[in-house]
Amino acid sequence: MWAMIVKEFRQLRRDRRTLAMMIVLPVLLLVVFGYAASFEVSSIPTLVTGPQAEQVAAQLPEPFDVDEVDPAASRADAEDDLREGRVPVALVTSDDGVTALLDGSELFTANTARTALASLGQGGSQASSAEVEVLFNEGLDTSTVMVPALAGLILLFVGTVITSLGVVRERQAGTLEQLAVMPLRPRDVFLGKIAPYFVVAALDLVMVLAVGVWLFDVPFRGSALVLGLGVLLFLFVTLGFGVLISTVSENQGQAIQLAMMVLLPQVMLSGMIFPVQSMAAGVRWLSYLLPLTYFTQISRGVMVRGTSLGALWQPFLFLTVLGLVIVVLATLRFRRDLAPSPPRTGSPKAADGDVSVPATVAGSGAPS
Repeated sequence: MWAMIVKEFRQLRRDRRTLAMMIVLPVLLLVVFGYAASFEVSSIPTLVTGPQAEQVAAQLPEPFDVDEVDPAASRADAEDDLREGRVPVALVTSDDGVTALLDGSELFTANTARTALASLGQGGSQASSAEVEVLFNEGLDTSTVMVPALAGLILLFVGTVITSLGVVRERQAGTLEQLAVMPLRPRDVFLGKIAPYFVVAALDLVMVLAVGVWLFDVPFRGSALVLGLGVLLFLFVTLGFGVLISTVSENQGQAIQLAMMVLLPQVMLSGMIFPVQSMAAGVRWLSYLLPLTYFTQISRGVMVRGTSLGALWQPFLFLTVLGLVIVVLATLRFRRDLAPSPPRTGSPKAADGDVSVPATVAGSGAPS
């Protein structure tokens, strides 16, 4: 038993990747998620419109951060700003009072704003008597904001984990070398490998959204074409991640380890669970490097608010840039794996017609 213990420690010491995951990764996750895991929103960008906009804006306490004051804007303009995702809260003033419009797709922000407005009490300010209206997710249902984000998580799982395992399986089975000698270009092999996973992930997305709309009453107010374009870009990023992981993994165990390291930060830092605005500044920048952050903005914007393509240009742009970078890196790595191996040296090559004969049968049958 002691010999087995020593052997396992030596083997673990040689496997530096697993050792790093066991020691470094838990500490890293604790630090990152400790700063990210917060439902409290400390700053709420706010729009104030109407004839009393200047007075109401001056009376707003924290966490309201007045982003714009527009006395000439109407309620319809404020609703458009919420629909396009420019601000999550708008205060519309009139001679009859103040109406607070909250974007229900930003669940935690809306809850924080409603609580802050209720706590104003009888402070004498006009905002303390504001009538609160929640738009797009009137009941502040969790499923309404979670289903669009979970659709992205499922695409991420299929695109990253399943794709990486499929390509690594080729290497372990020895069929990757066979692809190297076929008249195929690396990009042909790359696209051929990801095409089936692309179709399966798209079917999964359709089923998830259909169940979400039918079972959980999640609205679908926007354009299916806009969401489809976002799905297309997001899948190229995730499938590229899967191929890239497979090219640096020697077996399926390593592929799963690396895939989990890609999945976990995206679950916690993409805004799917915790609002990005509530994260510490030192951690928040990580969320802007994650593709799930932008797909969550697209899916929630299209489904819940009915946001147009023009208002979602930023997440589409960032997904395009990430997709190009990841696919280029994955293709270059994949091309190196498909490069023909150089001929082995060190053993003389037999001449034409020369046949090596074992020593036991070269002479009389006795070993030399």
